[in-house]
Amino acid sequence: MAVTKKAEGVGKEKKKGGFRETVLLLVMGVGIALLLQAFVVGSFYIPSVSMENTLLVNDRVFVNKLAGKPERGDIVVFKGWNGEDTIKRVIGVGGDKVVCCDSKKRITVNGTPLDEKSYLYPNDFASGDKFDVTVPAGKLWLMGDHRSASADSRAHMEEPGKGFISEGDVIGKAVVRYWPLSRGYLFSRPDIFDKVK
Repeated sequence: MAVTKKAEGVGKEKKKGGFRETVLLLVMGVGIALLLQAFVVGSFYIPSVSMENTLLVNDRVFVNKLAGKPERGDIVVFKGWNGEDTIKRVIGVGGDKVVCCDSKKRITVNGTPLDEKSYLYPNDFASGDKFDVTVPAGKLWLMGDHRSASADSRAHMEEPGKGFISEGDVIGKAVVRYWPLSRGYLFSRPDIFDKVK
């Protein structure tokens, strides 16, 4: 009988230890997920039509917060002009001269025309507003892919920041559209930006 009682006691200890391990693993898992969300990868949903058809309303994207300095062509999430999280495409970086438009109604960056058909909203134009800006060091010129429906750098040119966003306001680069699953897509920089010097 003594052997049986001892065995029962060991069984209870194992059950208690298993429960503690499960709780500990669960707490650690939640902690790691929160750290990743805060410092490495963020999930953002798309609230407007300004990036159509690249991103539709209610699409969801993962953003890499450790992706480094934004480059021309990157899709980035940043603290926008109104302080809210905003998503747009980088057209110009510090030192770039961005002009709209050339004789063929294309935006030029440092004199190189951009053929933006691969991402612009179908039948949309490069810009309805003319502009000629030189991007200050550490700043970005950002535009939506649905230009006629995007309140981007162009819409804020009369404000103190002249439409530019600081690189420090960038939260991260969009790396994948993961929702809806049927539209899953891994983002890459369009080749047209490789021609810009």
